[in-house]
Amino acid sequence: MIACIRGELFYKSDERLIVMAGGVGYEVFATAGCLRALPERGHQVLIHVHTHVREDALMLYGFTDEAEKEIFHLLISVSGIGPRLALTILSGISPAELSAAIRNESIARLVQLSGVGKKTAERLCLELKDKVQWVPDFQEPRRGTVATRQDELWLDTVSALVNLGYPQNNAEDAVRQVVADSDDPAALTLEKIVRQALRLLT
Repeated sequence: MIACIRGELFYKSDERLIVMAGGVGYEVFATAGCLRALPERGHQVLIHVHTHVREDALMLYGFTDEAEKEIFHLLISVSGIGPRLALTILSGISPAELSAAIRNESIARLVQLSGVGKKTAERLCLELKDKVQWVPDFQEPRRGTVATRQDELWLDTVSALVNLGYPQNNAEDAVRQVVADSDDPAALTLEKIVRQALRLLT
């Protein structure tokens, strides 16, 4: 089984990439986070991979790190969730927030994800609640970029962008970038962050 691939990035699109390694081009379907993190074509990359074998095909799914890959394995262990749906889920929500939503049995948050209905959300909570405890708390990705007293503002801003139709991961990355680039993060308002984040997202 292929666990990871190191090679030259030959191609990337909104849903897949091709890595040249040993004279072979490997097609890998990847999460949105993995694709966003890729450098320009021609650079060396290391992609963590899950190999999915079917009767008629061998499919590769790529991730930014082993933690994201492990969450993927948990998702496909749930009845009714295949690799493509698991990839879609991880492209719409960070592993940390997904874990928090499952632990808190937040059905309302889970059904916002593409392809996830109420029954699927309930199965996720039932089957994975005790298996996602190792995932860092949802607060962890924000430490060092947004002060603790601004957490509520950060969440409200991300929520506003999600309501405008942007994926959760994209919204989080944009807000994090706006705050990191600001000379005075404490002076930022929801309106200012949304306006600057939209420039990054469009």
